[in-house]
Amino acid sequence: MENAATTFRHSSKSWRSGLLSAVLALVLLLPGIGSSGSLDQENPFSIARISGEIVPAHPGRSGAYVLERGEESLLARAWLADHARHTIDVQYFIWSTDNIGTLAAEALLRAAERGVRVRVIVDDLLVDASEESLLALSAHPNIDIRIYNPKHSVGVSTPQRASNLVSDFRAFNQRMHDKTFMVDGTVAITGGRNMADEYYDFHQKYNFRDRDVLLLGPVVREMEQSFEAFWQSPLSAPIPDLLQKRRALSSERTEEIYTQLHAYAGDPANFAPEVRQALEDLPEKFPDLLERLAWEEVRFISDMPGKNGNAGLDGGGWITRELMRVLSQARQRITIQSPYLVMPEGGIEFFRELVERGVDVSISTNSLASTDNLQAFSGYSKQRKELLAAGIKVYEFRPDPAVRRELIERHAELENSSPIFAIHAKTLVVDGRTLFIGTFNLDPRSANLNTEVGVLISDAGLAGEVEDSIRTDMRTENSWDAGVDDPDAQASLAKRVKLRFWKLFPLEPIL
Repeated sequence: MENAATTFRHSSKSWRSGLLSAVLALVLLLPGIGSSGSLDQENPFSIARISGEIVPAHPGRSGAYVLERGEESLLARAWLADHARHTIDVQYFIWSTDNIGTLAAEALLRAAERGVRVRVIVDDLLVDASEESLLALSAHPNIDIRIYNPKHSVGVSTPQRASNLVSDFRAFNQRMHDKTFMVDGTVAITGGRNMADEYYDFHQKYNFRDRDVLLLGPVVREMEQSFEAFWQSPLSAPIPDLLQKRRALSSERTEEIYTQLHAYAGDPANFAPEVRQALEDLPEKFPDLLERLAWEEVRFISDMPGKNGNAGLDGGGWITRELMRVLSQARQRITIQSPYLVMPEGGIEFFRELVERGVDVSISTNSLASTDNLQAFSGYSKQRKELLAAGIKVYEFRPDPAVRRELIERHAELENSSPIFAIHAKTLVVDGRTLFIGTFNLDPRSANLNTEVGVLISDAGLAGEVEDSIRTDMRTENSWDAGVDDPDAQASLAKRVKLRFWKLFPLEPIL
């Protein structure tokens, strides 16, 4: 692993290379700073009390609280990690290295050293951690890390990577897009957020409008069952199996890495003032989340490892079929928020039939000016006229929406840097009563290739609140109406030129 000073210098890397925060830093590290760290079971808001008193008081129901604000979602994760007593199971799409990544590695180690069993499954595509750091963490008896579908990065040489791409294009593209975080089998979080500054309103140049949900009760058992299926799958390979033949790590070097991690994480200079302040406010804020839980029927839906057995680039999956079933039952309206809008084969026809049946279909997505993915936007751009002709109302998010003041708790720092805002939430509401929050993008990749997860919640109050939030994002001051305005004209010339380039390629099946 890079030494602490070197790693800190890399903290300004782009968000794509900086997503080790995505896996564990903000999830597992931050609670150790500025908080009491108490694991006392007598704490009125301990996980022991949640499992022993709060959940049993609502038999057959699961508690749900929608995490709209980035800082709120960060604080929920921090409190849970700080109070974990037995297990932390984490499943994420991206794990990279930067300043927060080093802190994340230390957090895993610290949790393990206090006796918590830590298990992590990370997709292979964008892993950027050094082999030494992965081996060192995996060497701890309480830490296990597995890599999903290792055909690209971990333990794969350049010739092997090229061979994998050519020999099995689908398998090379089939990724684990799941995002779950579970503590002691009692409390969990899932949703659209990775773990990087921009998902929690701490980035000075780019911030995502995202959405998670905090969960208690029976639904957490369903999430753990899904995690176990991935953990036991042959597609999830233990780090030692992938790397020990390539690199041996001595016990002395392992201890040296541990010492470096602890020393780095113990230096207050490595933490932004706003992060420290957020953690100091933590004891007052998390109990409020628990008080505002809605107790209703909550169902976790997920794909199985491998998604489907199809040899091509289609085939759907369990979560795809379940969402289509839910959407097909709509009688009045469907409200969707998705960062990427590329209809899979048959998707436009599916929604056209709903519109013809009298269902209002409205979709909030990114504009060219706000999107972080030009390839995906090129697929949407090709379909836009057909989508509008089918009667679908599309609203493209502005990069400087007025709603940004409602989404962040620290205005001055972000306003001074004028960051771009973009949609990253993956949400749908049917008839104001059924709510889905998860990882599923409205595109062919989520429908056919990537494994996805999410929760279906039957609660008019919760669904109504989220629908109001999405409708707010659709307002004129926050979005352009794609059927009336010319949103592309608001993007930079460079983006418009790049868009024209990407539209030359038939990328839709893998977008």
